[in-house]
Amino acid sequence: MAQTQIQSDAAAKAKEFHETLKVDAENRIVQKFPERIIHINELLKRPEFSITDMSKLKCSLGVPIGKIENNVNHCEGKPPGKRPRVDNSNSNSNLQTMIPSNKNLTEIIKIVKPNIKQLVEDTNALKMWVSLLIPKIEDGNNFGVSIQEDTLAEIQQVEVEASNYLDQISRYYAARAKLISKVVKYPYIEDYRRSVEELDEKQYLTMSLTMHEIRNRYSTMHDIVIKNFDKIKKPRSSNTESLY
Repeated sequence: MAQTQIQSDAAAKAKEFHETLKVDAENRIVQKFPERIIHINELLKRPEFSITDMSKLKCSLGVPIGKIENNVNHCEGKPPGKRPRVDNSNSNSNLQTMIPSNKNLTEIIKIVKPNIKQLVEDTNALKMWVSLLIPKIEDGNNFGVSIQEDTLAEIQQVEVEASNYLDQISRYYAARAKLISKVVKYPYIEDYRRSVEELDEKQYLTMSLTMHEIRNRYSTMHDIVIKNFDKIKKPRSSNTESLY
């Protein structure tokens, strides 16, 4: 008897949890999504996301070129010699200099990253909402269920894309660190320094594009759910219309 009561209480709590999820998800799609779209639109108007001036991305690495000894001029067709050696005789081998991140890009990432995380959270809530609304499997009259499934697939795709946005940020830092390690090892090779600048510029464009994509994903999810709101909530009430 006690076990039955425990199971009954657990089922009641689970049902209450599901109802809370449904209310929260509907509030997100009806109220919060339009607010997030407006918010991101305002962010995109800020100078940080203007791609017309790339000069603000310039970042000094603080790695001196140093004095190169035994340099061989390969451009003049002379035979290759030993690898050029950097004179570090005046440096303290026990003292490590901090090489900074690109401060301008770091500040932009601080703006973009919370919006990516918010998109992941919102899509997860919306995914649960649609999943809980899918009725039990029955023969016939499954048109509304197919709309739910199509909507769910769209939401899951957005969730995957949002997770990839986060992965891209960590990959950028790892790639930049690897290039800078080359600059430290070969400070006299200009192309390594330029490659860091090119990577920073690419990441800046990626962050700007990501913010646009986040806004667009909110817009498309809001549009498709609102247009099919009744069919998603009551999938077996109609089988005469199609997914917008």
